[in-house]
Amino acid sequence: MKIVLAPDSYKGSLSAAEVCHILTEEIHGVDGNIEVVSMPLSDGGEGLVDCLGQALGGEIFPCQVQDPMGRPVTARYLMTSEGTAIIEMAAASGLPLLAPEELNPMETSSYGTGELILDALKRGCRQIIMGIGGSATIDGGMGMASALGLCFVDGEGNRLKGCGADLMRVMGVEGSLPKALSEVPITIACDVDNPLCGPRGAAAVFGPQKGADPEMIDYLDRGLAHFSQMMEGLVREGLQQEELQSIKGMGAAGGIALPLYALEGAVLRGGLDIILDVLDFDGCIAGSQYIITGEGRTDAQSAMGKVVSGVARRGKAQGIPVIALSGAVEPGIEALYEIGLTAAFATCTNTRELEWQMTHAGDNLRRAARNILSLIMV
Repeated sequence: MKIVLAPDSYKGSLSAAEVCHILTEEIHGVDGNIEVVSMPLSDGGEGLVDCLGQALGGEIFPCQVQDPMGRPVTARYLMTSEGTAIIEMAAASGLPLLAPEELNPMETSSYGTGELILDALKRGCRQIIMGIGGSATIDGGMGMASALGLCFVDGEGNRLKGCGADLMRVMGVEGSLPKALSEVPITIACDVDNPLCGPRGAAAVFGPQKGADPEMIDYLDRGLAHFSQMMEGLVREGLQQEELQSIKGMGAAGGIALPLYALEGAVLRGGLDIILDVLDFDGCIAGSQYIITGEGRTDAQSAMGKVVSGVARRGKAQGIPVIALSGAVEPGIEALYEIGLTAAFATCTNTRELEWQMTHAGDNLRRAARNILSLIMV
C-alpha cells in the first residue's frame, strides 16, 4: 500500500513537515511495510520557502526588515542556484509577527516585503516568486512600493507612511521603481481569487481576521478603490488598461499585487499550482491508495485555492481517495466534496480553549490519525 501525505501547516501549532512526521510515525506504527510519501505543502503563504527549498535547493538569505508595525525583524528568503528568489510576504508582513491586540489594518504596512524584494534584486536575482498568504496588511501594496522607491503624497505634498489609513489620502505618486525590477519576471503566488473591492474584496472578506471592524472595512474598501484608480493612471506601456479592481486574485493579501501588476506586469497564479507542478505532485501520487491532507481549519474558504482543495482536485483526477485531517472542520465545505475530497475529520474533538488545542495539536493529530488508519486498514 502507498499513502501520500500532502498537508498544509496547522497555522500557529504545527508545520507541514511536522504533520508529515507525525502521520508517518502513526502509519508505520500500524504497518511498517506501507510506502509513505511525504510532501509538506504551502498555498503560497507560510512554508513556501521551506517547501520549494526542499525541491529546488539554493541558499537562504536572512534580511533585516520592518515588520507590519515598523519594528525591525529578521526575515528570510530563498535564492535558488538559477537565481530565482522565493519570497514569503508573511515573513516580513505576516499575522504571526503581531500580538492579537496589535491587529489593525489601518496601521499595518507591507513595507518590509518591499525590503525583501529590494535585497533580492541587489543580490542579482533573475526571477521572483512571491507567496502572499498570511498577511497582516490591507494597504494595496503601498508600503511595499514605498520601500522599492515610490513616494506617495497627500494633497499638500506630504509623504505618506504607506498603511491602510493612507489609501484615501493618496493624491500623487513620485519617484520610480528600481530598473532591475522591470528586468525580472515576477510571479505572485496567490491562494484566493477574490477581487480587490466589493463584497468579496480584500477588506470585506479578510479584514476581520486582520483586526478590522465594520467602520474600518468600509474605509479600507473605499480606499482600495481610490488607490487602484491611481495605479490605473500609471500602468506601464504595453500593458492593457484593465479594471484593476475586478481582476481575480487582486484582493489577496490586502491588494499587495496591485503596484507590481500595474507597473511591472507581474503575473498572478495559484500558489498551490506553482508548488504542485514544481514538486511533480501528479507523478508522486500515481499508484497510491490514499492521500491524506489537512490544515489548521477546513471551512468554506478552503475551496478557494487552498491546499486541501488543490490536493483533492488532483487526487480526483487519478481516482484516489483524499482524506482531510484538520484541526477544525467547519460547516459549509460541500464545495470541497464536489472538487474531490472524500472525507474530512477534525483532530480537535473537545471543547477545550484554543490555547490548549494549539499546545496539544500533535497529540490531537496522533489520536485522529489512529482512528482513521483503523478505518481504512480494515
